[in-house]
Amino acid sequence: MAKKPTGESDEVRLKKKIAANTKDERKSGDPAVRSLRKRLKRVQRKRRALSLRKKHAAGKQAEPKS
Repeated sequence: MAKKPTGESDEVRLKKKIAANTKDERKSGDPAVRSLRKRLKRVQRKRRALSLRKKHAAGKQAEPKS
């Protein structure tokens, strides 16, 4: 049986993990925290790219008239 999807996104989960791990200032340079930050940035880039792709695909009709 597959895992049930949680209500929170990957981005939110990663932000929580990073916040929990960076409470201790000595751990700020920790490789584990660094990899979490890199994963977070990757997820954010993916989300932004997807929204931009959708915006371009929608064409000029999607733009609000001002």
